[in-house]
Amino acid sequence: MSEKNRRQGGPRPHGPHGGMMPGEKAKDFKGTFAKLLRYMGRYKLALIAVMIFAAGSTVFMIIGPKVLAKATTELFNGMMAKFAGTGGIDFGRIGQILILLLALYGVSALLSFVQGLVMTEVSQKLCYRFRREISEKINRMPMAYFESRTVGEILSRITNDVDTLGQSLGQSITTLITSVASIVGILIMMLSISPLMTLIALVILPVSGGLIGVVIKHSQKFFVDQQNYLGKINGQIEEVYSGQNIIKAFNREDAVLEEFGETNRVLYQSAWKSQFISGMMQPIMMFVGNLGYVAVAVSGSMLAIKGVIEVGEIQAFIQYVKNFTQPITQVAQVSNMFQSTAAAAERVFEFLEEPEEDVTAEKTDEVKDACSSEKKQGAVSFEHVKFGYQPDKVIIHDFSCEVKPGQTVAIVGPTGAGKTTMVKLLMRFYDVNSGAIRVDGQDVRNFNRSELRENFGMVLQDTWLFHGTIMENIRYGRLEATDEEVIAAAKAAHVHRFIQTLPGGYQMELGEDASNVSQGQKQLLTIARAILADNPILILDEATSSVDTRTEIRIQKAMNNLMKGRTSFVIAHRLSTIRDADVILVMKDGDIVEQGSHDRLMEQGGFYAELYNAQFEGQSAV
Repeated sequence: MSEKNRRQGGPRPHGPHGGMMPGEKAKDFKGTFAKLLRYMGRYKLALIAVMIFAAGSTVFMIIGPKVLAKATTELFNGMMAKFAGTGGIDFGRIGQILILLLALYGVSALLSFVQGLVMTEVSQKLCYRFRREISEKINRMPMAYFESRTVGEILSRITNDVDTLGQSLGQSITTLITSVASIVGILIMMLSISPLMTLIALVILPVSGGLIGVVIKHSQKFFVDQQNYLGKINGQIEEVYSGQNIIKAFNREDAVLEEFGETNRVLYQSAWKSQFISGMMQPIMMFVGNLGYVAVAVSGSMLAIKGVIEVGEIQAFIQYVKNFTQPITQVAQVSNMFQSTAAAAERVFEFLEEPEEDVTAEKTDEVKDACSSEKKQGAVSFEHVKFGYQPDKVIIHDFSCEVKPGQTVAIVGPTGAGKTTMVKLLMRFYDVNSGAIRVDGQDVRNFNRSELRENFGMVLQDTWLFHGTIMENIRYGRLEATDEEVIAAAKAAHVHRFIQTLPGGYQMELGEDASNVSQGQKQLLTIARAILADNPILILDEATSSVDTRTEIRIQKAMNNLMKGRTSFVIAHRLSTIRDADVILVMKDGDIVEQGSHDRLMEQGGFYAELYNAQFEGQSAV
């Protein structure tokens, strides 16, 4: 799998959906399960009810064969009496027994239905709670977390892991209760019929258990390989599908097919081996089980001839022997299910226990005044700012700048120079290592993060629009805005006329990733959203980079009107668009190397002048 695929959250090595392969184990099984049990504490009454109903359902089901044995014995004795001429079959008595049997199975089914309903509700409530807490947690996480993880890793916590947790937990608890109750109940019923036959039946169990263990041991490694290569093959398919135009442009079809064929071959080998070996389990169990039935039938017939047991009890015992191996196999399966549950829960708990950013701060009266919408001015100052994403790798060493309300500050520099870092510090996605950034005279660290960010409106190069109407997407900037205010913002962004030509106008639904409008039109809509937000400070990150030249001129005029009276930070690559900026910050290798107006920087003949001249030389050469 390519690095690009991993960054974009493509299929993970654990499987096609980023989930866990069978048999994946938790690092701390006991600790994770202890946390999970504490989480389930609020549902303890429901879980107790599940245990009672599951055990009751199993008990009534187990009693059934013993009652049926009475009917079989009654039928056998009646037939023998009829052949001997001493009597006949008492169908009335057999009918009573069958009605009792029907009632037992009916109560068992009812209890099973109720426990299934209650357990499903408990598991889904737990999933609902986990999803809600993960969603709330995401909003409290620092930006550094998301920049160090792939999209797939984070999404798998709220989708695959929670689903695995809910499904395996509900199944495993119910199965464990019914299996244990079945083993104990069946063993008691078998002993009540014949201890000798019970001993003969139990001798078969170690044999079948040993054979199953051998099968599982040999098949497990192939299952692991199957899941690994299933993830790889899904990753290759996703890459080929998304990059089909590049593959064709470079004539790499044969190489892609060869790579896919090799992965597919290995997947085929591991898949058929795992399926074949695991498929041997059923015939082995049937063979060993049939040996047990033969031994029980022979010993039971001898005991029946001696009058120790009745004929119907032989039939009941054989049924118990048949049902005895199933719960034992289920207990083994439950142990694997518990491992999957613990592994999924551990990943969810790891996410929920990640450090959160400090979103609140104790505010003085001055800070409260600065937060007041009436007193927001938009003054920004950088005072000896020092910052590095890692403490030992400082990228901004000592930066100071005073930005007055209403001024326009342009941040320029080559790709990777650190222009976006300045924006992240302003928005307090990261805190400075030393020095201070002040908004309206107050250190940004004294603001609640949410209140600080209310000062900023943003238009980014990477547009973000959600699935909804155009009206809803623009109103996202200020949810209480009226339709008239939304339309006014659209007009200011020169997008109103375009919206009117669309089917449905402002009520047209944008598709997934807003794929039913062009990239330039997306940018216009995000600009309208920023205009509607009406924040005192604007951050524009190459806001006009995705529109044509004619539209760019119109947008630039709209931006100039928008920026009047507002402090604006403009990240730009096309230096011609920021010539009128009040202050230009020139960045290189993560640090501020020059600052001043366009004319002053050109007079200095430094790095900015070099960038500016190179850009226009390149354009004239074209």
